[in-house]
Amino acid sequence: MPLALYSFFRSSASYRVRIALALKGLAWDYRAVDLPAKENLAESYGAVSASRLVPLLVDGDAALTQSLAIIEYLDETHPEPPLLPADALGRARVRAIALDIACEIHPLNNLRVLRYLAGPMKLGEDERNRWYRHWVETGLEVVERQLAARPGRYCHGDAPTLADCCLVPQIFNARRYECRLDHVPNVMRVFDACMALPAFEQTRPERCPDATP
Repeated sequence: MPLALYSFFRSSASYRVRIALALKGLAWDYRAVDLPAKENLAESYGAVSASRLVPLLVDGDAALTQSLAIIEYLDETHPEPPLLPADALGRARVRAIALDIACEIHPLNNLRVLRYLAGPMKLGEDERNRWYRHWVETGLEVVERQLAARPGRYCHGDAPTLADCCLVPQIFNARRYECRLDHVPNVMRVFDACMALPAFEQTRPERCPDATP
């Protein structure tokens, strides 16, 4: 049976997994979950996802959550091409860059946080956008220093890794919110190299079945 990916087109975490699936050359069924409409909170979705978040990858009887865990699962079950280096130091570096994005930038700016800022915190759109830009722009500075210390075509060397699966979706979000990016030239150089590959280009948000303007 083909893999099934529960995804929302604008979800950067879902985009990470779409990239990984495409890099692996795997077929999957796309199952859209409309986050703005709160479809993820429905009991029907809760029956398959305890977290009620996306992405959710279903492989046979297994239901997998959390994008980085899913990608490492795919790397272990479908090892070619590898998304983590063969050496321990390389794997640690790739995971660190991925976590700098997935744990230090993304959680401060996801839809749940923005809804809380708008609701209970009563922040206006301009204030929410300032919040978003601050954490993205300062967070990407950390990634920039990581990449500048050991330049490569991609985040780590000459082949895309788990780190690149995280970096590209974050740049899409940064551009959507008009974040400043001229201060991270290495980040943008790696982004451009990734977007030259079909796996990144063909899975971008606007190419998803549920994409809307």
